[in-house]
Amino acid sequence: MPPKVEFHFDFGSPNAYLCHKVLPALAARTGVAIAYVPVLLGGVFKLTNNQPPMVQFRGIRNKGEYARLETQRFIRRHGLGEFRMNPHFPVNTVQIMRGALVAERGGFLARYVDQVFHHMWEAPKKMDEAAVILAALDASGLPGQAILEGIEERGIKDRLIANTEASVARGTFGSPTFFVGEEMFFGKDRLREVEDEIVSAMDRPA
Repeated sequence: MPPKVEFHFDFGSPNAYLCHKVLPALAARTGVAIAYVPVLLGGVFKLTNNQPPMVQFRGIRNKGEYARLETQRFIRRHGLGEFRMNPHFPVNTVQIMRGALVAERGGFLARYVDQVFHHMWEAPKKMDEAAVILAALDASGLPGQAILEGIEERGIKDRLIANTEASVARGTFGSPTFFVGEEMFFGKDRLREVEDEIVSAMDRPA
């Protein structure tokens, strides 16, 4: 049987966007469905005492330059020429991450994810301002006003907290994080290992 494969993500991570763009090909090759699990990266950092790379590695000579080099290699390898660094980075993603849960409840999570990643990393906008979010969602044919109303619901807020806490309890410390069954993999550079684990899991006797 195919294993359960999960993608724990936050729209604020450019690496999560890059993974999102190549996951359809991975899913097609392996025949698995990939479940998208919205988590709040700021909450993950707080719970794990982690810091974003721009803070964690500040002042380390050559580290940032190499990270950018690896990103460009990944982009070239997968033909992701639409990527644009968001000039407003870092963006507070709490509203759009709650919006993902509203979209999931409404049955249109996949389209919401595609469009919000587009507005974050292809046609980048300041997606932490309600007016900007509303305009972007409406332009994408999504129910912007209903989503903004939904993100204020206590149940949606609590669910994002619960998702984040549960993800950290399983080992998450950043985004993107993958789970193949209970095996965890972090970062876009582990996609090959993710695929290998999927194939191995499918070959194991039940």
